[in-house]
Amino acid sequence: MEHLIQHFRKDEQPFIEQVISLQREVEDRYAPKLTDFLDPRQRFIVSSIIGQDYTLKTACAGLFDVAERQRMLIFPAYYEATEEDFQLTAFTIHYPVKFVQLRHPDVLGALLSLGLNRGKFGDIRVNEHQLQFVVAQEVADYVRMHLTGIGKVKVHVESLKENEPLLVNEEEWFEESHTVSSMRLDVIIATVLKVSRQRAQALITGNKVRVNWTERDTVAFELQEGDILSIRGSGRVKIIMTEGRTKKDKIRLQVGRLAQKS
Repeated sequence: MEHLIQHFRKDEQPFIEQVISLQREVEDRYAPKLTDFLDPRQRFIVSSIIGQDYTLKTACAGLFDVAERQRMLIFPAYYEATEEDFQLTAFTIHYPVKFVQLRHPDVLGALLSLGLNRGKFGDIRVNEHQLQFVVAQEVADYVRMHLTGIGKVKVHVESLKENEPLLVNEEEWFEESHTVSSMRLDVIIATVLKVSRQRAQALITGNKVRVNWTERDTVAFELQEGDILSIRGSGRVKIIMTEGRTKKDKIRLQVGRLAQKS
């Protein structure tokens, strides 16, 4: 296990320890354990750790198609996981769409203002006419009772009907190839956004960059394959893979680009 842990970042150690604790619980009690909603990086860590143990398996679910945030179930290899094991509840929000348009950050802020931990709710999907989100079953009644307004807008929250379709994520990733001198955060941002290193550094030190949903303000922060960058005002970038080096010793890099929606 030690050889695996050393490949992760130091600030991911507390989460890794949580995962190892869950692993031991499942092994000791022969019973499945359910996590909160995890982002893709966290799910990668869980899969990497549990994957070393052939007696255990993992599965994940977030209700929405290609959900970004999902709950994971860690269970003995003989156990058969079901949808009910993930304890998910989907809600729709009714509000006067003719007069106001709520956005993803509005809903996120309203849920956090209820005192909920970010791990207790999953994806939030929004279009011009509808708004849906998923929460952990254990907080569903609390959300239904207390989420009565978002900003100055009065809202009504109700569980999704059985035949009501879930909103589809219409965002699209585009792959790009680049060559970079290093995997430093400022170098990657400057290259992908086609801006100067100084501009890239200003974005980072100005608290406008997150890596794997964690704010990073160190320009020399080293990126790895699988990392997802969120750059305020410029969308998202995913480090897909490194493809070796050029004759001039530059790194060939494959990235995914998700443009900021207007």
